Amino acid sequence: MANIKYAIEGILFAAGEPVTAAKLAAVLDVDIEAVDKAAAELKKEYDEQERGFNIIDIKEGYQICSRPMYYTYIQAILGEQRNQPLSNAAMEALAIIAYKQPITRSQIERIRGVNSDGCVNRLYERSLIEECGRLDAPGRPILYRTTDNFLRCFGLRTAKDLPYVDLEKYMGSDQGEQLQIEGLTEDEKSLGAESANATESEETANVTESANAANAEDGE
Repeated sequence: MANIKYAIEGILFAAGEPVTAAKLAAVLDVDIEAVDKAAAELKKEYDEQERGFNIIDIKEGYQICSRPMYYTYIQAILGEQRNQPLSNAAMEALAIIAYKQPITRSQIERIRGVNSDGCVNRLYERSLIEECGRLDAPGRPILYRTTDNFLRCFGLRTAKDLPYVDLEKYMGSDQGEQLQIEGLTEDEKSLGAESANATESEETANVTESANAANAEDGE
């Protein structure tokens, strides 16, 4: 196909959600390398021309999103947004879930030191987190993890691309125990433990940058 990159552009625009590179390759009858090359060319073209939208990598594919620098104009056309920016408390809870997922509500509260029902419910309503099984413990509490929408808002391909942050100092001695979770991959089970290798010096800058990105994308 002669104009692969523009075919990809049309598909992503119409889809309105992430499309995997494998699916694009199958539809266009090309290999994944050709899809990745075409997507890279589109990204470069959009950046050079400062187009109103850009392509982000998410999981094993791509999505077209409006460019944050034009958010003010988009908001003026669409009017007052229904969703308000997340509170500091909600951002704190989201950071804990992102770095220690999968995690229960009580574990979140143990780290924060306060009741987190409202924060968790708000994050769930905004599709930033989702239920992903139950902990094999008395009461079988619900486990939470981040969603694809979270990845889109923060511009991440996968949750493993999160910058390292040291949350170990907030953890109790029993928090490091391995969780036995039904229906989860081994990567998902180990993600929380891997994040404990973070460096404390990056924590403040990372959380602040993530908060700004989430609030900017949320308005779109």
